[in-house]
Amino acid sequence: MATVSEILDRKGTNVVTVTPDTTVLDAARLMNERGIGAVLVTSQGALLGIFTERDIMRRVVAAEGKPGVIPVREVMSTGLTTTTPTSTVEECAALMTARRIRHLPVLGPTGLAGVITIGDLLAYQVSEQALTIAQLNSYLYDTR
Repeated sequence: MATVSEILDRKGTNVVTVTPDTTVLDAARLMNERGIGAVLVTSQGALLGIFTERDIMRRVVAAEGKPGVIPVREVMSTGLTTTTPTSTVEECAALMTARRIRHLPVLGPTGLAGVITIGDLLAYQVSEQALTIAQLNSYLYDTR
């Protein structure tokens, strides 16, 4: 079974983070620049939370907050669901579906090891299925 470490080997382990004092506006601008839907919130290497597009909509826009003033610590999601590099792709997909989350921080023995998204899982599964189909086609057509 494929593991999270295999996905991280393909996509890389770079994680975009902000501090708890970063304003919502600055975090949103960073997310726009990087084309991502979330940033992890860390302080001195410790993972404190995640700040997502959903947090912006529900806790800032809908509450008529001021994004240039509000720090992400006030509106970030805490109580994070995380995974490990040895978790399987299937376990992560089930976890993300059950918890209705799109981003899953990966914690290794030395701390934050990366982050995977539901899109990463889907892309990995599609590439594996394409490989299997190609191998089956090769077997069928090479044995004639």
